[in-house]
Amino acid sequence: MADIKIACTVIAQVKSICDKYGNDPGELINILHETQHLLGYLPEDVQRVIARKLNIPVSKVYGVVTFYTFFTMSPKGKHPISVCLGTACYVRGSEKLLEEFKRVLGIDVGETTPDGKFSLDCLRCVGACGLAPVVMVGEKVYGRLQPESVKKIIEELE
Repeated sequence: MADIKIACTVIAQVKSICDKYGNDPGELINILHETQHLLGYLPEDVQRVIARKLNIPVSKVYGVVTFYTFFTMSPKGKHPISVCLGTACYVRGSEKLLEEFKRVLGIDVGETTPDGKFSLDCLRCVGACGLAPVVMVGEKVYGRLQPESVKKIIEELE
């Protein structure tokens, strides 16, 4: 097993989360959710700690992390931006919103700005189709947006 390069305090917190769920491999998704909530992402070293604690192969943890789009192995920005590309949003112009976010932030989908303030992703449906096109910034939903709205949202968050 490769050397683990994360802080001892983080390792202790992750182990505590595993203990909270009885170190039960059947609770892997819950453990991953709580760990990602704590750290903001699930780096490889953290996955190794979880696998060791649950006595399961790292490949199983990695498989779950990479299968579910909610989980991420790279850090997100302070303000994670997700543009909905579901049918209703797409038909109402979310692709143009996405292009404007990319232009204004200078990053592509899956990237984080160099200052760590913003990250950009896409998702399939927020469940707010009546507000299409929709963008989520963290937990906040912005609806009925136009490309001109993008700069205002970014300025509001800075």
